Amino acid sequence: MTSDDTLRSELAADEQVSRSRRTLEGVVGIPATEGNRVTTLHNGCEIFPAMLGAIRGAEHTIDFLTFVYWKGQIGTEVAEALCGRAKAGVRVRVLLDAWGSRPIERHLVGAMIEAGVQLRWFRPLSRMRLGEVNHRTHRKILVVDESVAFTGGVGISDLWRGDARNEREWRDTHFKVEGPAVDGLRAAFLDNWSETDRVIFDDEFDRFPVQYAPGQSVIQCVRGASATGGSDMASVFRTLLQLAQRQLRVTTAYFVPDDDLTKRLCDAATRGVHVQILLPGPFADKRFVQLAAEVDYEDLIESGVELWNFQPSMMHAKTMTVDGHVANVGSANFNNRSLNFDEEIDMVIFDPSVVRTLDRHFESDLERSVRIDPRRWKRRSLFQRVKEQLVAPLRGVS
Repeated sequence: MTSDDTLRSELAADEQVSRSRRTLEGVVGIPATEGNRVTTLHNGCEIFPAMLGAIRGAEHTIDFLTFVYWKGQIGTEVAEALCGRAKAGVRVRVLLDAWGSRPIERHLVGAMIEAGVQLRWFRPLSRMRLGEVNHRTHRKILVVDESVAFTGGVGISDLWRGDARNEREWRDTHFKVEGPAVDGLRAAFLDNWSETDRVIFDDEFDRFPVQYAPGQSVIQCVRGASATGGSDMASVFRTLLQLAQRQLRVTTAYFVPDDDLTKRLCDAATRGVHVQILLPGPFADKRFVQLAAEVDYEDLIESGVELWNFQPSMMHAKTMTVDGHVANVGSANFNNRSLNFDEEIDMVIFDPSVVRTLDRHFESDLERSVRIDPRRWKRRSLFQRVKEQLVAPLRGVS
């Protein structure tokens, strides 16, 4: 390739990024921020040390929100780190979903409160009206000193420790963010925190500094909120599927697309987009969710969509890359629950270098995955087909 060819290729890529950015900003109405630095963290062996390091180095504030906080070693380590900073005078706020974090060890809750941690429960089941119980916060957010934030798919459980080498080490991806996008992630924390506490900010601790620009990533932070008939998160998913021209790569823990998303995936493949979807395999933690999606596999496969099952462990990552230049990452799965029932937070990242890293991870994961064979799937057993139909009523809430 000549230097002129390289220049034309770079200009075309820049034009694609600009078009995608303006389309998403116009559809969702949320401006993207420039100058962010994104560090992609691969599995618990990278994720937990980075998060714990940030917590232990906190000087002013820690805001932490999670859906899953279960008993185990990492839960103890996180609690001890939070207690240590609270005792040192750092303002520490912890928000736990009352359903997802039920298994937390109660002595850790007591220890955090005694240390001065402001701990709140999001939508306690005993106080919820029946129709509200099903709407949880699935967001995972850690913001330290208003200047560095983490988000992605990881909860606080020993299941995420390690490097996805076997069924006891889940595969996941998390992100460390510095720059103006930190404000968007903190806003998502405060959005949920404000349901549990009247004090949204405290002049003694919250400085709301002007964020410096340490990197080159353009990021749009999108909050998903429980809604009826659609959400910003659903709009992001649908827009990205329509924007795809060459390649669409989706990794998701729980894949139960509605009829519209299924059709958009099929349409993309039919118009020549190379669509690959990476899903949990034999170690899926919710088999009924797999079954709820499998009723649509035949249509997807016949349209040319590639479906892959990750083999070594539970695949829990939530990433989407489009045409090598834009990525959607965060807490939202490719299912109706994430798009319409739960509180979520995603980042749309317009940065080819970040996308290249995610695509490398995707390709590495495919080497440890098995593709669903179209001919074998079409000949699947009657028993399998009956199971698919039995769980079909769960599609709307899975």
